[in-house]
Amino acid sequence: MTSKFLHLKRPTPALEMKNRSEPELFRDLYPYKRVSRTSFDDTFVMHRPAEPMFITDTTFRDGQQARPPYSVAQISRIYDMLHKLGGYSGLIRQCEFFLYSQKDRRAVETCLAKSYTFPEITAWIRANTDDLKLVRSMGIKETGMLTSVSDYHIYLKLGKDRAQAMQDYLEVIEKALEMGITPRCHFEDITRADIYGFCLPFARKLMDLSKQSGLPVKIRLCDTMGYGVPYPGAALPRSVAKIVRAFTDEAEVPGQWLEWHGHNDFHKGLINAVTAWLYGCSGANGTLLGFGERTGNAPVEALVLEYISLTGDDDVAYTPSIAEIADYFEKELDYAIPPNYPFVGRDFNATSAGIHVDGLAKNEEIYNIFDTRHILGRSVPIIITDKTGRAGVAYWINHNLELPKEKQVSKSHPAVGKIHKKIMEAYEQGRTTSFSHEEMHGLVKRYLPELESSEFDHLKEMAQNLATKIFYRLAMDSNIRSLGSRSVAARMNSFLEHYPFFQYIYLTDTQGNLITWQVSHPEDKTLYRNKLVDQNFSDREWFQQPMNTGEMHITDFYRSMFSGKLCLTISAPVLDKNDDITAILGGDIRFEELIKLHEAIDNEERLKAEPNGENDPAQK
Repeated sequence: MTSKFLHLKRPTPALEMKNRSEPELFRDLYPYKRVSRTSFDDTFVMHRPAEPMFITDTTFRDGQQARPPYSVAQISRIYDMLHKLGGYSGLIRQCEFFLYSQKDRRAVETCLAKSYTFPEITAWIRANTDDLKLVRSMGIKETGMLTSVSDYHIYLKLGKDRAQAMQDYLEVIEKALEMGITPRCHFEDITRADIYGFCLPFARKLMDLSKQSGLPVKIRLCDTMGYGVPYPGAALPRSVAKIVRAFTDEAEVPGQWLEWHGHNDFHKGLINAVTAWLYGCSGANGTLLGFGERTGNAPVEALVLEYISLTGDDDVAYTPSIAEIADYFEKELDYAIPPNYPFVGRDFNATSAGIHVDGLAKNEEIYNIFDTRHILGRSVPIIITDKTGRAGVAYWINHNLELPKEKQVSKSHPAVGKIHKKIMEAYEQGRTTSFSHEEMHGLVKRYLPELESSEFDHLKEMAQNLATKIFYRLAMDSNIRSLGSRSVAARMNSFLEHYPFFQYIYLTDTQGNLITWQVSHPEDKTLYRNKLVDQNFSDREWFQQPMNTGEMHITDFYRSMFSGKLCLTISAPVLDKNDDITAILGGDIRFEELIKLHEAIDNEERLKAEPNGENDPAQK
């Protein structure tokens, strides 16, 4: 069999849209009741790398469809980290944002104020003129818009035919060009679309509009379901290479106006994006850590390293910031990165096989992918074996528990000796593998329990963090700051209705005298009233601490004298417009009830735009 190698450089034929009465669903490739099929046509396209190649980011659009929404402050911080990673050089060329809510628009305004050249801020909208007005009002120069191209979407979702869909798309695109906005047309579900019967004729019309307007009309090739394949000789519509080259060579779309946006449903998110680069598509779209709808997108950090591998340009990105990004997602966003996740997982550059451990001991380069300490700021984790010794055990404890210098243990610590003895006993009994992270934590919990946080400690920390966010907003509320008994009581009641795990809330003046109070359960009012006669709280810790420091304070646990429940008290200063303390607000929290509700409350907190969020039901 003779295969044909094509480097398409020939006059392009006229491309005409084929309007069908029935949708083309490619049932030979997508039988639905069976695994999708890959076909080959014995035609090979020679690679022609894009010039330039760059990365576009959709962490704040597609990435937010796979996790709780980011706050404005979180978006601002992540945008800074994208700039630090590869925005300064232009490698990470753009970020796209939603514009629909006030929070979305505040996030855009915050990032625009940073005045970074890259990543350029772009928008994502539905294909309608009202959304275009929103883009123009924000001063954004480019927007993505949904222009679905498969018959699955056109016929089965939109209820139109191809001619109707194309006409509707073109009307909005022409309107964008009239407004001076660069449209980026998202060819949704392209790997199930009729490339020659719809996609290329549509793309050719877009290029005509571009020539008439003098503005670029960009196209994002969206592999919505992850059906694209990188295999040489694969046929359309699944071949990534042939899709890209059909657009550049036949629809005459400049490669720098093309982007590949793929999903990872078949574990091909990254390789398909890189394949698109190699065949002439300049933009590879991804998200940090691969967050995205369903199975996610190509990870931006992986695209950065792949770009360096392909070009040899080590200075185009500050790769140690990848570890900084991962640390932020884990500590600030409570995302548990899988231990073996490439480049940032806890154990990504560790090995547990005994023979590999021996190799690492002789020369780190034998089993480390590159100098991870230099490139990623990640040293090779120590592996615990019979060769580790007491010093190695001490190092593991100090390193993995991130102990401050004053709390670190030495090899002479008795507990280190006991742990080392247990390790050696295992090998004397025939063990041949290294000790896992989990096994070592178990030994530390047994012999150094004071260093390991218990489940109760984690719950306590969670309760304190959650309560602090909620109570801060209450202390800053204008009704509370007014100190008027009626307005304060009304605000307290609405707060308790929304957060019933607060059993009791109270406000005192700066001398500790009670101004007013409310309880979450009306039947308890008589009990509280009998015990609060002429009560002054100036000698209480919860009163004294915020009065003396001006900061919020949380007590340790205690049994409530009113309910007998395990409680903690949170208190905060109430400030006037000059930031002078005018009162102390306190609240008693039933720990058990907070734990029961914490997931729902935590999800609600994530939806808030700011610490005094516009979406807080208790603010209304």
